Amino acid sequence: MDFARKVVKVLEVPHTHEEGTPSGLQFVSSDDLLPVPLEERTWTAFSYVAFWGSTSINVSTWMITSSMIVLGMSWWQAWLAIWIGYGVLTPFVVLMGRPGAVFHITFPVVNRASFGIFGSLWCVFNRATMACIWYGVQTSIGGSCVLVMLRAIWPSVNNIPNSLPLSSGTNTRDFMCFFIFWVISLPFIWPPVHTIRHFFTFKTIITLIACLIFMIWCIAKAKGVGPIVKQPATIHGSELAWAMVSSASVCISNLITLTTNAPDFGSRATTPSAPVVSQLWSIPFSYGFICLLGVIVSSSSQTIYGEAIWSPVDLLGKFLDDNPSPATRFGVWFIAFSFIIAQIGTNISANSVSAGCDLTALFPRFINIRRGGYISAIVGLVMCPWNLVSSSSRFASYMSAYSVFLSAIAGVMATEYWLVRKGHYNVADLYVTRKGSWYWYNYGFNPRAYAAYVAGIAINVVGFAGDTGTPVPAAATHIFDLSFFAGFGTSSIVYYILNRLYPVPGAADIFEEIDVSGYEERMTSCDEDTSSKDDCTEKESPTV
Repeated sequence: MDFARKVVKVLEVPHTHEEGTPSGLQFVSSDDLLPVPLEERTWTAFSYVAFWGSTSINVSTWMITSSMIVLGMSWWQAWLAIWIGYGVLTPFVVLMGRPGAVFHITFPVVNRASFGIFGSLWCVFNRATMACIWYGVQTSIGGSCVLVMLRAIWPSVNNIPNSLPLSSGTNTRDFMCFFIFWVISLPFIWPPVHTIRHFFTFKTIITLIACLIFMIWCIAKAKGVGPIVKQPATIHGSELAWAMVSSASVCISNLITLTTNAPDFGSRATTPSAPVVSQLWSIPFSYGFICLLGVIVSSSSQTIYGEAIWSPVDLLGKFLDDNPSPATRFGVWFIAFSFIIAQIGTNISANSVSAGCDLTALFPRFINIRRGGYISAIVGLVMCPWNLVSSSSRFASYMSAYSVFLSAIAGVMATEYWLVRKGHYNVADLYVTRKGSWYWYNYGFNPRAYAAYVAGIAINVVGFAGDTGTPVPAAATHIFDLSFFAGFGTSSIVYYILNRLYPVPGAADIFEEIDVSGYEERMTSCDEDTSSKDDCTEKESPTV
């Protein structure tokens, strides 16, 4: 028994609480769940610009325009749909991240305010699961970048004999490159969240230079921008309108994960205003610019090779065919290296940090953000993501379903903060399991939130069935084209109505962003008295 206790003690993450802290509190609180300390609030407005510039540069964003042009749109119509999609969603990123920026708490803790102390665990589990899956998918794409980079150095890499069975879904060469990328990504999970902003700045600079070089190189080889930019639309009228709506929804689905977990990075803001204006312009501009580069490069590739090659990795691989010159090999190596950096940065911003924050909330006694990030990496390895990526149609349908779940969660969370409690928070009550506290609701679950959550999902169920191939009415298909807004709007309205019928503690009439518990002031006082933070949290908080 003593040995078991020692093992548990070793597995526990270091906490600032004292030995006497109630054991129940250890399951809802940890250093990474408590409000971010003042010295770790280091993200300025420029940090958020660099963050989104970094996050937007990846292989998936580069290729997103291709599906729109295949639908029959011209390049500028597809580009307009991209600006609409990311531009419309950007205010939601700011709205969702506001509680984090004001009270310096992460997504799992913000979610407790609406779904309840224990009710939030389902939402957090969903988000953590998807972060782990996406980590594997982005790692698989990163592995293809490693292959191109190695081919530029050692062309014989492309001819490595396969020793893996057909049932594995991959081969020796591709798995080696996947594993190399997986390994070199691990050190980047280690730094604390408040310090990785420097890496995002570095990634933005190096990858932007590489992307511009790539574009100029392709234009020079094609002696022009190619035929795609001159290609007219083949669809018109209502068909074109709904194609643009559907394409904008693809952009929204691509960003929905970073929308819901916006508090994770908002919590590191130096001031509440730092993430506002900086994000409102940098998100649509960054994604729009990268997609434009993708269109120009792919258009040039059609002149060079007789077909449009939308994947930058595949196009770089084409450059290495037919005995390339040393200059060509170096250029391919540099651009492929930059895309490796891009994929690592995307995995950190969208997946490892999110998974770390979420897993911390599920097992706060044993997992912190760093350990959670490494768990997401392990899951991303053992899930064999190349099988998921190879089945692109099923994966796209799965991601569409996931955006439906997240939009319903986001609608509840936004309504809770902006319309129900109107900025009033009781931060101390976010870390206690005491009857009568603001977020205890019914044994830690808020039935209003779950009723609204189910309603937000239900409105998109028929349309999702149609997305998987089942015949459904056209109206259901159009609703699903607007799945984010349908899910967000429905859950928001239902949640607001239920809160009017059955008011919750702390519901306010006037909007004011204030912590009624005075948590931060009390923590400062406790630090001066050398008391533990968790002991202070257990103290009775004021009510209004």
